[in-house]
Amino acid sequence: MAQRRRGMLERWPVELGSASLDVGWPGLAVLRCGWSFATWSYRGPTGYLQRQRDKVAGPYVLRSLLQDVPLSADGTNDDIKINCVEYYDEGFYVGTTASELLHFMRIPADPSDPNGAPAFIFASRLSPAFSEPSGVPNGSRPGVQQILLLPRVGKACILCNWTVTFYSLPELSPVFGTLQVKNCSWIGGVDLNDVGTDGDEPREVTILLSLNRRIQVVRIANEPRVMKHQLQIPLMSISSLDNFQTGGASGEVQNLSAGPDPGLTRSSSSAMTRPLLAPGDPQGHGRSTSLGGFISRRHDRQMGEPEDPVFQEPDSPAPSRSHGPGERSSSQSRANTDKPLPTPPREPGAGLAVQTAGIPPPARVASPKPGSAFLRPHIVSPTPDEFLIVTGTGPLDPGIGMFVNLEGDPTRPTLEFERYPREIVADGGSPDFASSLGFEEEGYVLASMAREFEDGLHHGLEIQRFDVNVGEDEPEKFWLELATNDSNGTSPITPIGIRSLLQSEEMQFREVVERLCQRRFSPFMKNPDTPPMSLKSMDSRTASSMERQSQEKELFDRDLESDEEPLPADWEATRNREGEEFVRGLAKGSSRLAVWAGANIWWAVRNPLLVRLESSLELAAVPDQQSATHSLEVREQLFALLDTIRGRDARTELEFMTLGYVRQKASIMLLARFLDSSEPPFTESETTAMEQNLLDGDLDARVVLALIPALRNEIVVDRIGIWIYGGVKAVVESYISTEEAGPNIQTVGSLTPSVLQFLKRFLTAWRKKKGFGSIPGEIFRTVDASLLLVLLELDQNTPKGQLGKTGSVRKELYNLVDNGVDCFDRAVDLLESYHRLYVLSRLYKHRKMEADVLATWRHIIEGEEDRGGELGDGEQRMSSYLPNISNQALVKEYGIWLANRNPKLGVQVFTDDRGKAPKFDPTQVVAILRAEAPDAVKYYLEHLVFGKGNTAYVSELITYYLDIVINDLQSSPASRATAAASYDAYRALRPPKPTYHQFLTDNAPPDDEVWQSRLRLLQLLGGPHDYDATAIRARIDSSLATLSEHTQETKIEQQQQQELLVPEAIILNGRTRRHEDALRLLVHLLGDYDTAVSYCLRGGSSLSASGPGRRDSIPTRETQTRLFRVLLGEFLAIDDLSNRVEQTGALLERFGGWFDVLEVLSLIPDSWSVDVAAGFLIAALRRIVRERQESRLARSLSGAENLRVNYDLIVKIDEKGPVLDAGS
Repeated sequence: MAQRRRGMLERWPVELGSASLDVGWPGLAVLRCGWSFATWSYRGPTGYLQRQRDKVAGPYVLRSLLQDVPLSADGTNDDIKINCVEYYDEGFYVGTTASELLHFMRIPADPSDPNGAPAFIFASRLSPAFSEPSGVPNGSRPGVQQILLLPRVGKACILCNWTVTFYSLPELSPVFGTLQVKNCSWIGGVDLNDVGTDGDEPREVTILLSLNRRIQVVRIANEPRVMKHQLQIPLMSISSLDNFQTGGASGEVQNLSAGPDPGLTRSSSSAMTRPLLAPGDPQGHGRSTSLGGFISRRHDRQMGEPEDPVFQEPDSPAPSRSHGPGERSSSQSRANTDKPLPTPPREPGAGLAVQTAGIPPPARVASPKPGSAFLRPHIVSPTPDEFLIVTGTGPLDPGIGMFVNLEGDPTRPTLEFERYPREIVADGGSPDFASSLGFEEEGYVLASMAREFEDGLHHGLEIQRFDVNVGEDEPEKFWLELATNDSNGTSPITPIGIRSLLQSEEMQFREVVERLCQRRFSPFMKNPDTPPMSLKSMDSRTASSMERQSQEKELFDRDLESDEEPLPADWEATRNREGEEFVRGLAKGSSRLAVWAGANIWWAVRNPLLVRLESSLELAAVPDQQSATHSLEVREQLFALLDTIRGRDARTELEFMTLGYVRQKASIMLLARFLDSSEPPFTESETTAMEQNLLDGDLDARVVLALIPALRNEIVVDRIGIWIYGGVKAVVESYISTEEAGPNIQTVGSLTPSVLQFLKRFLTAWRKKKGFGSIPGEIFRTVDASLLLVLLELDQNTPKGQLGKTGSVRKELYNLVDNGVDCFDRAVDLLESYHRLYVLSRLYKHRKMEADVLATWRHIIEGEEDRGGELGDGEQRMSSYLPNISNQALVKEYGIWLANRNPKLGVQVFTDDRGKAPKFDPTQVVAILRAEAPDAVKYYLEHLVFGKGNTAYVSELITYYLDIVINDLQSSPASRATAAASYDAYRALRPPKPTYHQFLTDNAPPDDEVWQSRLRLLQLLGGPHDYDATAIRARIDSSLATLSEHTQETKIEQQQQQELLVPEAIILNGRTRRHEDALRLLVHLLGDYDTAVSYCLRGGSSLSASGPGRRDSIPTRETQTRLFRVLLGEFLAIDDLSNRVEQTGALLERFGGWFDVLEVLSLIPDSWSVDVAAGFLIAALRRIVRERQESRLARSLSGAENLRVNYDLIVKIDEKGPVLDAGS
């Protein structure tokens, strides 16, 4: 199929005739030709047509907007047609071929009528002014060709008979005086991103005018303003100039007026100002996918012609608003240098050819040959970054739709049209009732066209999706046409127009209300009241328990009814009425697509999803045949329908209800076939899909159980009853009514394994909904009883000791008792009879019987036999359960017992903040563990420090880690060798290298407690904690010294053993201000030069492994200078010469500001090349020069300041004047 589409792209070149230009997004010109939608539908190459008048509802439906539009003032509408429509702010505008603009006002619906609809009343009739081109007969006037509303500036632009006039909104009063734009074939170009948006204040709007020789950019505000440049259309090869390609970036707007060729003064979109000629006309363009050749020929013919001004005054006064179509006055245009355009030929079936409304103004184009046809090119923008371009060879030939991006590259598979469309629109909006079947907002293309049927030619809308990947299959299409109606003169043979309006209209759907209203359902057809629970279907070993449960249920129901107020007599009717009002408020949609034919206008509305899917359900429910083949086909249809909505998340409440309704009804239909023994058996995948859809539809579990006689008597219904969708209620009642008369005495054991498995999965999934506020509690009484019977029946075949794996029967049994059951006594009896101690303990746990739960688990852990053998890790289960107990004494007792058996788990009992029991004081816990579980003390301290952030125990935890690490080094030569080897390996790494702590973390064995303890030790030492660093360093030194004394190694090896804990020593040196020792270890033992440099800048804080260090550890500038001098000395002492030179040069070049030039020159060996310190010397000299200049400037400023002060002093002295000292 992909190859076939590529071939179509090659065979059907882009042909542009009376096209127009739109500005789609900022800076992007878009070719377009009208806004009409039509679609036809077929499947596969056979051309199978699926018409909307069939039983399957299509994606769109027509709703009346205006009937019998008064196209003329005197009521004669025979020769007058609707050209265009527009709608905004309660005003509906209709342009006719009689050169009139009809204005209708919207009247809201009556609020008291729930089914009322708004109406449109006739407001005014306007005859826009126009200037008639010379040489054009009166009969060829197209009338009102376009209505362009500009809400941002409150203006309307009307294109009537190739003349643009301007009016104010909404009263349509003339603005800009008598200003007109003559010889215009199209107006538009409004930014699609700004359409319909409102700003805080009016602002200017940019539009485009397609004139005879150019496409002019005009900005509309208080006054129109012509922009003095033209635009090249950035659609790559589709609309680029083949013989005028500049070096500018493709896909961007280019200013052609400043191009290098002075003869080219028109936009490439000028090709759109005149229609295409038929193939073979020497004056027409060739079958090329580029507009360059066509534009260049027009350029050759019109290079020297003068351009007309854009805005012109009319030759005669503008016509009045009150004039009718027979009285309107028009202005004759001034003498035109262009020749008039010949009248296009009219052919049968001209609905597919361009109408006179689309004929452009006169231009120098040769007359078409006889038999030639004009094709209006259709270009729309379905998405913000795509365009749909429709092309073809003739009005009766197929059309091809190509999707291209902003650069003109194909983006999607092509669309195929049965015939070349008259008009086309793309509808990608999302209506309120969510009619899409996919996961994203669906997009449709609607094309208006004519199609041959058995009874002749029909006009209609061909509708197809554009946002699906069809693969090798043909896309599904739908055909929507007008029904024959003698009262308004419409029929399928009436040509149809379509347009996307500026504003949408809201409407309601009564059929949705009827299907989604909740109705009361009773599973007992003969007796709608809840029957007593039957004991005949129970096994003898559970009959006594079930009898006791039935008595408890009756007592509970009696007490419940006595406490509640009686229901009103009409409560059910009131609920039905309120439900209808609620659904009616949701069943609303909106549309901005207008369809017209003759003198009638409709809304093209997205068909609600419920109506479309309901039609498929009704087709599947028709019992045409009873064969196995037919049953499989119906089953496949139902599953296919459910697959279309599987996994889709509802975006609105109505969509949620719609999807639930469809899932419920289709799933009930499948379940009835699944339970029917005469039906072919379901496959595993089909059964799973049916179960999932039953759950996704949130169907009441009691409705499902009502279809199974063996479990129907387990259903519990309160006085309110079961409320389900009306459509689902009818289906279920029809299945129950078809059962044979007589009692259904059936036990659970008589059900087939497939039915038992289905019930197990379905009821277990329903149990997960327990606690939802929207689900009545009575449902779970039914679910618990039914599920427990099914699980116990299935679990008899489970091998002893097998764990409850996911999906197994035993796992489902666990979930049942863990989440609680309403029939507790019956559950205890059953578990005791099966000797299922572990399951019994889980049931105790749900009932908050902590002592019984812990005692049962303790017995099993200590060796008492559990018949099921599925307890598993009992210690872990106990550790997880103890925090849920509020009894502190019980927690302490079993916490200590567990800490002795498993220290890590036991400690978690005392450190879990989620515990309901009163919290234990850490000091008290440490004392208790030291006395009764000493092995758990370290784990408790780790929880306090790392888990809870309690730094009070950091020093004590460091002591524990030091004991573990030092004891391991003292007792294991292999550990000492490993530590020494790690330093050698780290030094061998080439920079940039990670920190040693990270290096140690990456290479530490995951289960080695010593390595993990050392990592934690480094983390604590490098963290922002307060501890006695001097004491810790002394302990490390003494321990390693003792180790050297007791070993028989050489003196060098003993020295190496004293440096086994190098990173610890570095951190401690930094904390104790022994910076020289820290730098020496970093440079010579670890070779971590980057950390050494960072140490000079930040001191000991650079060694923190858990974040920034303390503020008091940041060295001063003087300390940093001293540290850098020390580091320079250490770098000069590196054994490896190349490494020494490299690190020394890098240090001086990067941090030369901390060094004195003379001191550095005295330290660097004379044998070294100057290049080593070249960067440092250059920077130092520059710094000296800068400092000298700054000093001179400071002295100059000081001198000036001194002069100013002296001047001020003299002025003050002069002001004071001389002072006479009289003396004595």
